[in-house]
Amino acid sequence: MAGRKAAMVVEKNKKVVLRRHVTGFPTEEDMEITVDTIELGVPAGLTAVLIKNLYLSCDPWMRGRMSKHEDGATVPASDFVIGEAMVNFGVGKVVGSTHPEFTAGDLVWGLSGWEEYTLVTQPESLHKIKHTELPLSYYTGVLGMPGLTAYGGFTHVARPKKGDFVYVSAASGAVGQIVGQLAKIAGCYVVGSAGSDEKVSLLKTKFGFDDAFNYKSESDLGAALKRCLPDGIDIYFDNVGGATLDAALLHMRHGGRVAACGMISQYNLEERDGHGLRNLFYIISNAIRVEGFTALDWFHLYARFEEEMARYIKEGKVVVVEDVAEGIESAPAALIGLFSGKNVGKQLVAIARA
Repeated sequence: MAGRKAAMVVEKNKKVVLRRHVTGFPTEEDMEITVDTIELGVPAGLTAVLIKNLYLSCDPWMRGRMSKHEDGATVPASDFVIGEAMVNFGVGKVVGSTHPEFTAGDLVWGLSGWEEYTLVTQPESLHKIKHTELPLSYYTGVLGMPGLTAYGGFTHVARPKKGDFVYVSAASGAVGQIVGQLAKIAGCYVVGSAGSDEKVSLLKTKFGFDDAFNYKSESDLGAALKRCLPDGIDIYFDNVGGATLDAALLHMRHGGRVAACGMISQYNLEERDGHGLRNLFYIISNAIRVEGFTALDWFHLYARFEEEMARYIKEGKVVVVEDVAEGIESAPAALIGLFSGKNVGKQLVAIARA
């Protein structure tokens, strides 16, 4: 009939949903793959962007959202809803848009569902991808949230000076690998720890760390730090917390800075009780500054960060190692693997190619 609006194309939409809220260590069985349908367009009257997801980021911070917080206290976002697609940062291609700043075909990154297609009802959270000459997957890592976390935390919280002695825990992960390389660019001496000999080799041969050790092979973390950093630590970039943080506090130099980025050793504990911390007094006696932060603190710097980091990558000053799982069905295993250190480099899931 004349004047009738054409029906939208409908596609199947696979998604990863949370089956139940998690206590303790998560498992793949806490998640499941479901399939529903989605119209490939934005519903009338709604200002939104429909994206086809290409790459999904796996990050430890998602663990906090998998639990139920009765008091609503979770950082930096609310608990995942049982039966709905889980959410994290990802890279996608715009399929449809009623927002004036986005058109079909645009490549974007930002918060998205763990699914094949996501209707983004807050398009202001999306960023257009400028450097399409670089791998799009980099926007889940070095040019996305983990890279911005490393950049903001190291440059603005740790405030490095040339010649500083820097220690990075979980150093081969998405954030740690970038912190170490930024530290070398800043003229620092950098030591990292990781959970396998393969990762230790990667730190020294690929990422340019001056020294590194396998914390799983060390009976005494303090002794390992003393061996690798005999003159003490000016900056500790903490991704682990617990006993590692405690050992680092004992070896901090006067006026040292601790950039508290993550505490993966604590995420799966049923009670976070300051596990392993006995050396807090040294914060006072050695005038140590300890400061926590999240990526959300630095999004106002994103444009500057993107250009600076893209330049470092093109100049070979920053290199990237990714651990890519193929297909949305692999997402639950990829996420769970983070908590036992199975990933080598930035963990992400490839859903489709542009």
